[in-house]
Amino acid sequence: MEWLNYHHLLYFWLVVREGGLAPAAAKLRLSPPTVSAQVHALEDVLQERLLEKRGRKLELTSVGRVVYRYADEIFTIGRELQDTLKGRPSGRPLRLVVGVADAVPKLIARRLLAPAQNLGQPVQLVCREDHPERLLAALALHELDAVLTDAPASTKGGSVRVFSHLLGECGVSFFATKKLARKLEPGFPGSLDGAPALLPTESAVLRRQLDQWFEREKVRPAVVGEFDDSALLKAFAQDGVGFFASPSVIAEEVERQYSVVCIGQAEGIRERFYAVTAERRLRHPAVVAISEAAHKEVFTRGRTGLPEGPSN
Repeated sequence: MEWLNYHHLLYFWLVVREGGLAPAAAKLRLSPPTVSAQVHALEDVLQERLLEKRGRKLELTSVGRVVYRYADEIFTIGRELQDTLKGRPSGRPLRLVVGVADAVPKLIARRLLAPAQNLGQPVQLVCREDHPERLLAALALHELDAVLTDAPASTKGGSVRVFSHLLGECGVSFFATKKLARKLEPGFPGSLDGAPALLPTESAVLRRQLDQWFEREKVRPAVVGEFDDSALLKAFAQDGVGFFASPSVIAEEVERQYSVVCIGQAEGIRERFYAVTAERRLRHPAVVAISEAAHKEVFTRGRTGLPEGPSN
């Protein structure tokens, strides 16, 4: 059986937390060379480099980030154990670090994440928004517990395995301010031909679906804006700059929050949303709650007006 020397792990953890060998050594009342030797001993046991020198600073390697996260959990739980034995409440919440792909509408993300805060125990939610590729890289390094995205993660040619869990799917509707809607509602969808459109950028899954739908309907909108950020896109739409598409499941919230109205549905387009994790089976209690609520409450026939999609 392989045993981990927790003294070595503690020294490594303090070096990272305190910001260097000298401050960690001062806290431990040891010399910097002694602390450095203990960190090297941990690296020898793990057969991995944990720290590397950049100029005058020590920085974590990719493996070092993983080890530090586990070390932080281990020593936090240790402090919690001492508090419990001494009758002091730990008050430590369950921590959920989730990445949200920038293409996922904020209202969808909020609805999906809400069940995580209704577990019956305190939950500390940390959200990070970025491009899916960077979020998946962070997930592979165990810096995130899950990533919410509008497309399954591609694992072709990659050395890291991640798993995409379908949360649900819904239809897509078009929205515009009341003034613009009065022009576009009559004769929809033909009325969209030449109309000002605010669209996701070409890398987005929804954009590709919209382009195909426009082609099928033989309409060619005037693209007046393209956005990575869905909230910024809607802010422009709120000023009457153009019409836009959004998941039908949040139609009521979109109309209320952005002072717009629905002008019609894009028949045949389905938006899908996924939770991507580093594990085949969902284990984190908050992520399990998100998945269960998505299937039972968020993406349903009653809310979307369309059949519920399959799950995996």
